[in-house]
Amino acid sequence: MRTLVVGGSGLIGAHVVDVLRERGHAATTVARTARGGVDHLMDVDSASVEDLRPLLAGHDGVVYATRTDEQRPLPKPIYPRFRRDNVDPVVRLFTAAREEGLTRAVVMGSYYTYFDRLRPQWRLTERHTYIRCRVEQAREGRAAAGDDLPVAVLELPFVFGRAGDRLPNWAGPLDRWARSRTPLVAPTGGTAAASARSVAEIAVDALEQGRGDDIPVADENLTWDDMIGRIAEAVGRRRRVSRLPSGAAKAALRLGGALQGLGRKESGVNPSHLADLLLADLFVEPTTGRSLDAALRETFPAA
Repeated sequence: MRTLVVGGSGLIGAHVVDVLRERGHAATTVARTARGGVDHLMDVDSASVEDLRPLLAGHDGVVYATRTDEQRPLPKPIYPRFRRDNVDPVVRLFTAAREEGLTRAVVMGSYYTYFDRLRPQWRLTERHTYIRCRVEQAREGRAAAGDDLPVAVLELPFVFGRAGDRLPNWAGPLDRWARSRTPLVAPTGGTAAASARSVAEIAVDALEQGRGDDIPVADENLTWDDMIGRIAEAVGRRRRVSRLPSGAAKAALRLGGALQGLGRKESGVNPSHLADLLLADLFVEPTTGRSLDAALRETFPAA
């Protein structure tokens, strides 16, 4: 099996390439910037179907593993920007893949789409532009792919791990906090989590099996205080994590939403409604049962 990995220099994409090659498959990488291991340079966000077809020619499968910073505030309205970054490139990519006769595909998505199905009363697509675009990405990408190109959507939670110097984009602030003398506090609730290696193995399984379904991914379900405590322990600063009152978390996030509004900005996950997610148990069942300890140490190495 020969697979094109879009975003193959990133944290997850690099692990997908490793797993493909370990299992005897061929992998070709495409990325925006030149670095070791990148076979083709292309900004897929702006590439046309005609640009993409030569890259896809001769491949059996394709993996879309680019990422978006859903928390960065942008000038209103943000929906056109999020569609341009999340939905349109996938539609063009899978249109080109269908025209080149590919037979399998994987998109690295978000576990928010899992909760949108599981908890429709949360109205996630109405409240959060990022989640709306993730749902549209899966639906419109599959429509572009057609019946002969099944598209598996991996619904990813927090992903821990390292690939060279590539780390999760949220790791830096947590690393600095865990190493500081600032008290550690956490709200109620929690999240599913997985290692980049585990995600890659599940992605390659999906390619090998030609799956076309939604695949929620989790190695462990962690409460926020457990997660923060394990990060502090990994960096060598083990200490108690205090409980942040729910009211304080809600007030702080709503204030952040109000300040964004005053600045005529928005983020993909609306801070005014983020507390409803932050204080919930965003757990995925079943989990793989694989331990996150090694991936935590890779992401947050001891001094």
